[in-house]
Amino acid sequence: MTSEPTPEQAITRIQAAFGEPHGDYRTLHAKGAFYEGTFVGTAEAAKRCRALHLQGEEVPVLVRWSNGGGRFAADGAQDVRGMAVSFKLPDGTSTDLLGQTAPRFPVRTPEAFVQMVEAAASPVKLVGFLARHPSALGPLVANGRAKALIAPKSYAEATYYPVHAYRWTAPDGTESWARYVFRPSGAAAARLPDKFSGRDRLREEILARLAAGPARYTVEVQVAGTGDDPHDPMSVWRSTDVFDAGTLTVTGPTADPEENGGLVVFDPTRVVDGIGLSDDPILRYRAGAYSESVTRRVG
Repeated sequence: MTSEPTPEQAITRIQAAFGEPHGDYRTLHAKGAFYEGTFVGTAEAAKRCRALHLQGEEVPVLVRWSNGGGRFAADGAQDVRGMAVSFKLPDGTSTDLLGQTAPRFPVRTPEAFVQMVEAAASPVKLVGFLARHPSALGPLVANGRAKALIAPKSYAEATYYPVHAYRWTAPDGTESWARYVFRPSGAAAARLPDKFSGRDRLREEILARLAAGPARYTVEVQVAGTGDDPHDPMSVWRSTDVFDAGTLTVTGPTADPEENGGLVVFDPTRVVDGIGLSDDPILRYRAGAYSESVTRRVG
């Protein structure tokens, strides 16, 4: 059995795969910007989970839309896009969700993920990776059908999938497992007549779009049923228990909190009362990898 890399080894290998000098920016999703907005949970969400941000009161959010790869990639290049959201709770705590445009996660272990990143830029290496990890083929095909790597018309028109499951605890103590989807609401109707092109077209488009009005998402939740595995990031859930957990509204750009040496980390393992982590090995690994990446960012 292949041993898992240390966070230090994983970050070194991922940075090398992009072939860019790394300084004070992220290892993955380096190209992105910050936005502000609000979230309002539904009554159904409050019934199923006691977390404060799901109780129906408006809470502020910090959002970062990004491209998955290198800092210098053009916005039109094939790439996974990301939407990271930090919910600011009334008691001063926060919890984060990190969504991506790929609906299926292709691997189960950190080592396999690093190998996939290393192979992604080379068709020959990718064939070798799939030979070693044949179970990744199905999810990669599904992501292709979902056009996960095709540049969207707008960050606001893409659907984002936080792939990990979380344990929800209801006010009466009942527990369930939940997965999220950020689905755009009314985004196509809000499309601007302007044409945007160039290396930063997604950034330029979203700024113009938000100047004309907010971007909204329905936060959809699927609750695990019998046989659905919350601890496997590759699992496909069959449950039909899906509901609207709230509305996420992005209102505009915000001052870059990292411009003067600040540091923002969106961490999917940052949870609050009412929400717990699964034993998903990818999820559990991410906090250590982020910590190592942060250490390098601050020198």
